[in-house]
Amino acid sequence: MEYINITFPGGKRVTSHVNEFTIETDQSIQGGGENTAPSPMDLFLSSIATCVGMCALGFCKSRNIDTKGMKLALCLKKEDKKIKEINLKLTRPASFPKKYERVIIDAINQCCTVKKYIYNPPVISTSLI
Repeated sequence: MEYINITFPGGKRVTSHVNEFTIETDQSIQGGGENTAPSPMDLFLSSIATCVGMCALGFCKSRNIDTKGMKLALCLKKEDKKIKEINLKLTRPASFPKKYERVIIDAINQCCTVKKYIYNPPVISTSLI
């Protein structure tokens, strides 16, 4: 079953077609690309952050907590050009109730499907047809 189709529009650009959406990627100029779109690694990291963001947003919406001013940042710790740690920092909105401070972190950690697949990865295979 095909879910995502990939095309190669030129240069170092690679395009993903998923459902009705098109996702462009490119490499940096240093990597031989034109830097016209995020790299695949940027999209991977963004998928973690946006998944956590959706969980945080859902938590607040389900409790009628105003999300104005809420922000999420993904920070990396690298060694030898390799990511060693990913740290997500949620800035809570001003109106965020103190009683939910620990609860939202627990909820996010249980909610994010992307993180779950990182901790329990599927088998990934490649074949030539």
